[in-house]
Amino acid sequence: IGAGVGRALRDGTSPARLLQGRESARMGGLRVWDLPLRLFHWGLVAASLTALGTGFLAPEWWLDIHIWAGTLVAALLTFRLVWGFTGSRASRFASFLFGPRETARHLAALLHGRLEAHHVGHNPAGALMVFALIGTLAALAITGLVALGGQEKQGPLAALLSYATGAGAAWAHGLLAYGLLALIGGHLAGVAIASRLEGENLALALVTGRKRTATGAAPSMPPRAPADEGARPGLAFALCTALALTLGGGAIALARLPVRGVPSARLDPTYASACGDCHMAYHPSLLPRASWKAMMAGLEDHFGEDASLDAKTAARVRAYLDAHAAERWDTEAANNFRRVSRARPLAITATPYWRRRHAAIPETVFKSRPVGAKSNCKACHRDAESGRFADQSIAIPQSSL
Repeated sequence: IGAGVGRALRDGTSPARLLQGRESARMGGLRVWDLPLRLFHWGLVAASLTALGTGFLAPEWWLDIHIWAGTLVAALLTFRLVWGFTGSRASRFASFLFGPRETARHLAALLHGRLEAHHVGHNPAGALMVFALIGTLAALAITGLVALGGQEKQGPLAALLSYATGAGAAWAHGLLAYGLLALIGGHLAGVAIASRLEGENLALALVTGRKRTATGAAPSMPPRAPADEGARPGLAFALCTALALTLGGGAIALARLPVRGVPSARLDPTYASACGDCHMAYHPSLLPRASWKAMMAGLEDHFGEDASLDAKTAARVRAYLDAHAAERWDTEAANNFRRVSRARPLAITATPYWRRRHAAIPETVFKSRPVGAKSNCKACHRDAESGRFADQSIAIPQSSL
């Protein structure tokens, strides 16, 4: 205590205030983490775990939940960016910006099972993890938004991005998700190690906001409500509101633009009638022009049936299919169904993409009464006739499972 009083006098902190901090630490701990930061932390945990769970484990039709979880992650990160400059002392980025030498000393000490120094807020290893997690989550939010717009043709970027761009972002999104899992594992291990070395339950500290051990910290972290000191909640609220209005307004404006590579025209009535009399009218984007041309040239033997049309109707259907085949569209389905089976180039269900995406579905589902056959797309894809095939529109009839 005498050494602490000496430091307090040099730093301009009164001995009485220092002793008050010691008493506070003994009685209930030093308040370090403010309420907004704690709410952010646990909200981010919940949103991230939901996004990971729906991304790795849930079926495709849970995409909406995945999107909402990712949106919440992005919103929380935006708040953290603002709070990192307007929050209390321990919440500000400046409080845990450590130099390379200090970080190296801290990590070296950890390797030898000891602490290089006590830190009330984030230590150098914890600071590295904070920035790594924020950076990875931000990259996940960005790549997810790009993948949603380009590959799924949904969201505010659907009017701007190609399928190829979205597919590349989806690949990066998946890779980053594995990186996030690794970081979470490292973070949990780091918390466990630091808690043991410091004699402090760090997870509990982020619930209560208090830390019991505060050795040598009183001069730099005043004991009188340090969790609130320096916070500017009014400014933070104003900045967050401005960002929300700006980004939200921009997103709404972009979402109203026509989707890139997705013509809005409905199925041609003549085509829908001519083909729909015997089976569902398949969207023209599900096969390339060459396949449609070959199909129209052999209607007298159309999968074992005579589907011949009069010359006028056949000409109109042929022109429609040629103008709206897979090459015209930039959807996920169109891009993948352009590659047909060499043995059966006219069969949608024989394409490599169809077989790969439906490989896990039992044959009993296709033979069930609600579905009937593999060719009955609209039994499970509620938007099949639009050509969109959105993940959220998948609904396998329960009686077929």
